[in-house]
Amino acid sequence: MTEVATASAAATGIAMATEKAAKELSPEEERVLIRDIALTAEANTKEGDSFFLITQKWWQHWIDYVNQDQQPNNSNNNEGSSSLSGNSDSNGVGISKRPSGIDNSDLISDGPAEDANSDDGVEIHDTLLEGRDYVLLPQQVWNLLFSWYGGGPALSRKVINSGLSQTEFAVEVYPLRLQLLVTPKGDRSTIRISKKETIGELHRGACEIFHLNLEQVISDVCIWDYYGHRKHALMNDMDKTLDDANIQMDQDILVEVLNNVNDTLVTDGTSITDNGFADKEATSVLLEPSKSSLSIAGGLSANKIASKGYSAEQLQNQTLGCPNKESDNHFGNSGVSTRGTFGGLTGLLNLGNTCFMNSAIQCLVHTPEFARYFREDYHQEINWQNPLGMVGELALAFGELLRKLWAPGRTPVAPRPFKAKLARFAPQFSGYNQHDSQELLAFLLDGLHEDLNRVKHKPYVNSRDADGRPDEEVADEYWANHIARNDSIIVDVCQGQYKSTLVCPVCNKVSVTFDPFMYLSLPLQFATTRSMTITIFTCDGSALPSTCTITVPKQGRYRDLIQAVSNACSLKQTEEIKLVEIRNHLIHRFLDDSFVSLSTIKDDDHLAAYKIQKSATGNVLLQLIHRRQEQETSDAQRWKPFGTPLISSLLCDDVIRSGVIQTIVQTMLTPLLKEGIEYSDDSDPSTSGMARDPSDHGSGEVDTNCASTSINKVLPKLPLQLVDESKTCIDLSAGDEKAINLSAMSHVVVYLDWTSKLLEKFNINYLENLPEVFKYGPITKKARTEPLSLYTCLEAFLREEPLVPEDMWYCPQCKEQRQASKKLDLWRLPEVLVIHLKRFSYSRSMKHKVETFVNFPIHDFDLTNYVADKRSSCSQLYELYALTNHYGGMGSGHYTAHIKLLDENKWYNFDDSHISPINEEDVKSAAAYVLFYRRAKSDTSGTSSAGSRRARDKTSYKY
Repeated sequence: MTEVATASAAATGIAMATEKAAKELSPEEERVLIRDIALTAEANTKEGDSFFLITQKWWQHWIDYVNQDQQPNNSNNNEGSSSLSGNSDSNGVGISKRPSGIDNSDLISDGPAEDANSDDGVEIHDTLLEGRDYVLLPQQVWNLLFSWYGGGPALSRKVINSGLSQTEFAVEVYPLRLQLLVTPKGDRSTIRISKKETIGELHRGACEIFHLNLEQVISDVCIWDYYGHRKHALMNDMDKTLDDANIQMDQDILVEVLNNVNDTLVTDGTSITDNGFADKEATSVLLEPSKSSLSIAGGLSANKIASKGYSAEQLQNQTLGCPNKESDNHFGNSGVSTRGTFGGLTGLLNLGNTCFMNSAIQCLVHTPEFARYFREDYHQEINWQNPLGMVGELALAFGELLRKLWAPGRTPVAPRPFKAKLARFAPQFSGYNQHDSQELLAFLLDGLHEDLNRVKHKPYVNSRDADGRPDEEVADEYWANHIARNDSIIVDVCQGQYKSTLVCPVCNKVSVTFDPFMYLSLPLQFATTRSMTITIFTCDGSALPSTCTITVPKQGRYRDLIQAVSNACSLKQTEEIKLVEIRNHLIHRFLDDSFVSLSTIKDDDHLAAYKIQKSATGNVLLQLIHRRQEQETSDAQRWKPFGTPLISSLLCDDVIRSGVIQTIVQTMLTPLLKEGIEYSDDSDPSTSGMARDPSDHGSGEVDTNCASTSINKVLPKLPLQLVDESKTCIDLSAGDEKAINLSAMSHVVVYLDWTSKLLEKFNINYLENLPEVFKYGPITKKARTEPLSLYTCLEAFLREEPLVPEDMWYCPQCKEQRQASKKLDLWRLPEVLVIHLKRFSYSRSMKHKVETFVNFPIHDFDLTNYVADKRSSCSQLYELYALTNHYGGMGSGHYTAHIKLLDENKWYNFDDSHISPINEEDVKSAAAYVLFYRRAKSDTSGTSSAGSRRARDKTSYKY
């Protein structure tokens, strides 16, 4: 009832508005009327309704005009808005003038049409974005605005059903634009038609354009899917939609005029061959089509086609080279070949920070196996029921885009439909922010695999551990299990297998598995070692803090670091090292687990090492934290931590005297005392007192021999506060005999509050400015001139290393999670090997891009010595055919692709919509990010081994 009433009210409003001249309506009346009509129209939208494009520039002008009521200079002083709803962010400056007539000329590709009230013959730009270039208005809104303002041209578009369930509504802004070619005449024209129209409507439209006898449409005129200038399928199902027939934008449609005698094409005594063209030389005739119920682009688009060289004579020359090959196969010869055509050199428009997507797509599209597969009829392999896939939509969108990019011509393609599908199934790539091209590539390969998985019902498989069985047997078993659940063109082409060996660090249990891989992510590192800077503190008063830089294995563990520090500081047998990470002047964590990987220590961390006496049973650690007063407000001060904490060892008696703790702290600070400082008995009470011999107390762990050089000094009594297990602060400066219960404390935390007078007596600069583990500096000349080999990166990837703590391994023998050592070996290599160079690294405070130049081979990338399975007779030589590049810094920059057209043996740079030839020596650069290698073909390589993927021979072909 409400909707009916609203619709009735809106209709009444329209009638009143048309009767009332626009000049008599106030801006507020226009806004309210348009708002009400728009809400009603959109709420009742159905398939077939018309929406109109209107330029964003004019629409925004009108919005400003009708929302000027809130302007301070407006006499009405009504509350306005910057939108139809009345919400506004306007600053209220100035009064907007009434817009002039509607001007959609900036949306038109070749200027406005002669008839401004018709969209016949009007082509809009191919790169328009809703909200940026235009808005869509319901027909009722357009009619009202047009009655008020006039102008044009009117750009009407229909509402169609879309989405997987066909229940979502969308406005088809870009209907299909199809290139029609009629034989035997060789005439061409262009037609605009909705993808939801049927083949029957296309049939009738083609006959109207070429003035064919409509009464003989079915019997005498055949329409072919002529994608790539080859017959793919006879379009004879008149009720099938063009969308269901997989007809793409700018696709060629062949219109054959038949003579029923012997089903041969005869015109004026000329025989027509199966490729659709006459033996005699054809002429190019550009027709001005007659108007029909369909939107026809006519002579305007025909001229555009001729400018691209799409003449009938050239089309004839491109197909006559392979006569009589399609008579038994409607799909014809769909091998990838660019010789003599414009295929493969079509760019992708940048829709706004989509260079990351464009570069990855171009590399996949120019992978020969994929180019062939998606240009054939791959629909029978789509797995519509796979819950892990995208119900075939990603594969269809990618296949449609690939066919456009391989079609003749070089007009850049706007990948909007593909990006829309991508955003639907991978929201992380929605919007227009820059993303990682490799992350997108990984998603695409995995998503295409699931959409095209030939296994419709995955069997349950149980992969057993090797348990001493031969590697060959175990590897074949794992691969068979993998293929039983995963079998697609992606597996055929891109998936390999590596051997993974895990060794438990405690019981030495060895586990061997064989896992598939889609690509290899290689680290960029010159060496196998790592430099780390650490500050060493002595706790017996024998030496000042010192900084040392040590070298440890890059993939080592904490035990390697502790051993290196022990060697650097000449650790005694009675001493041990306590290694800690310092954050915000406090001890963040103890690095005491010997098996944890050094990769958990970042370059911007701060580490300290403490030499203490080896702990006996019951000993606890004393942590000394330094504090000083800092001004917070004009009249308030607060004690805040500063410097580096110190550590010593305590005998864990049930009770300890405050004097003992005073002595231990004084001993640790002895090396920091300034020379020539004398203390009198009448000094500041908070900083007076005599240090006692620690041996008198017998409870401390301080080495009195080491401290003997300083023990005779007069030391000030320190303002210490101890925090017990109940978080209560105990003042240790008032008397030496105060008893402190340590029975429930695992460690003792003591705060030393440094007064200004106390600071004058010590060189506390030794406690400050703790260096980072590793600080990046300018690249040395040697590093700049010494290239890093791709083989070195591969060896680093295959080198044994401990698992990260987040990826612990459950040892079946220990029955516990262990940080095992992991070793990888290549076992089975794919036809196409994708290599990702890990240029981006992350730490808590920074993101870092490695700009290292990697010297990667373009020819003869030989992996023979890296493949552990020696049974394979396949060639292990690879040739580079594509790569993506990243220029600039993290989170920004720009992606491009270098691609080799194999049949031309020539490299091109794909920079979004711009494509240019490049020399082979220019392919290598420090910007190389993802490399695409293809197995080199050789006469001696033979076929794949018995354990190889069964479809490898089927998908590989020669150029």
